[in-house]
Amino acid sequence: MTDNLHFPIVIVGAGGTGLTAALAASDAGVDVLVIERDATPLGSTAMSTGLIPASGTPEQAAAGIVDTPELFAADIAAKTKGEVDPFIAFRVAQESADTIAWLRDSHGVPLELIDGFLYPGHSVRRMYGTPNRTGGELMAALESACANAGVMVLTNATVDSVLHDGDRVTGLRYRRPDGAEEEIGCDALILACSGFAGDAAMVARFIPEMAAATFHGHPGNKGDAIRWGEDMGAAVADMGAYQGHGGLAVGHAIPILWPLIMEGGFQVNLAGQRFSDETAGYSEQAARVNAQPEHIAWSIFDERLHRLMSDFDDYRDALSAGAVVSADSIEELAEKIRLPVDALVETCAMAAASARGERVDPFGRTFAPAHLLEPPYHAAKVTGALFHTQGGLVIDGDARVMKKDGTSFPNLYAGGGAARGISGRGASGYMAGNGLLTATTFGKIAGRTAASALATATDTNGVQTIQA
Repeated sequence: MTDNLHFPIVIVGAGGTGLTAALAASDAGVDVLVIERDATPLGSTAMSTGLIPASGTPEQAAAGIVDTPELFAADIAAKTKGEVDPFIAFRVAQESADTIAWLRDSHGVPLELIDGFLYPGHSVRRMYGTPNRTGGELMAALESACANAGVMVLTNATVDSVLHDGDRVTGLRYRRPDGAEEEIGCDALILACSGFAGDAAMVARFIPEMAAATFHGHPGNKGDAIRWGEDMGAAVADMGAYQGHGGLAVGHAIPILWPLIMEGGFQVNLAGQRFSDETAGYSEQAARVNAQPEHIAWSIFDERLHRLMSDFDDYRDALSAGAVVSADSIEELAEKIRLPVDALVETCAMAAASARGERVDPFGRTFAPAHLLEPPYHAAKVTGALFHTQGGLVIDGDARVMKKDGTSFPNLYAGGGAARGISGRGASGYMAGNGLLTATTFGKIAGRTAASALATATDTNGVQTIQA
């Protein structure tokens, strides 16, 4: 790397947002460099289930699912209780079907419509995923697509600062593992380097309820993009928003995914008692679990749900790690997991009565007859975890970073965890797939917008300086 190195577009972060932005810019014929602090591109995407929601797709139509961007945006607004920016919500909903088709058809990312269950907040089935439902698999497909497109990814390079002349970015400074510092110039910069969930001080400041929670996310979530943006006068919003998870297996750092709950499983505390409507959402459930004694809950389920969850790599990993306890009866299960036998038996009986329509659930949960649990039974010991933040730099519909005065920076873009998401102001607004929806869609939009802006850029003499 030389002192004079310059790229039309530089992207900070090689996670889902960064690689998607790189593909979009490359499609437009613009040279792009992705800078990644790790030795291997992973990011928060690799730690997710890799699921991306999309509305109004041909696959939905073929399956008889009626869905539109308007319905999707309405679901987002409802989950956030109206706290989301309605324009941004509709923008990502409107672009979501194109994102899936573009990644799959143009770049070979194996995305397919998932069958079988609904996630909290989604009124119809609209979730897409790779065959094994893992973020690692999605990242591998994105890396392969970038390699095929000739995208240059510089790893082991930690960006320390953004260089700018007023409100215009001119380049950045990064550090190599041996301590050497280097600079690179650019015509446009895309910030795709995650949120701040890995920075304890920022979490304590903006999300105090999760300050003591287990952080289960990529260590690169240090809030760098937010600090760089604020130093330049960028606006930030929804800094208290985050994705939590009420089902991280204790001692194993493996999430016990929420289809288990949505299809009839429930959670009890160390007294063997339920404490919430678990189906309201796995994000807000994190704080509820952490409010229980020792920040612990047990997820209770049966053989039917065990078979359902066996489709997910995370659950298979949990089984291999010994995170799931099994028994032929509730009494035996209670003894194995050291919960009060009488209390757990009574809790299960009340849930069964609700499923049969014999009583109204005191927490407002709707159990269906299909949710009746039958032996053998299973349980997993879990805690509430912080996965990633959803607040960040304010962007417009074209992923341009906005200043505090409401105008946009001329050549600064952001997406994914670096940008304000669509989850409102807290945990309850997070809906499954929000993170990857904004990561991939605003990554795509940022890459396309930056490339388009460069293609028409002119110097002071009116001469076109960059051709895409």
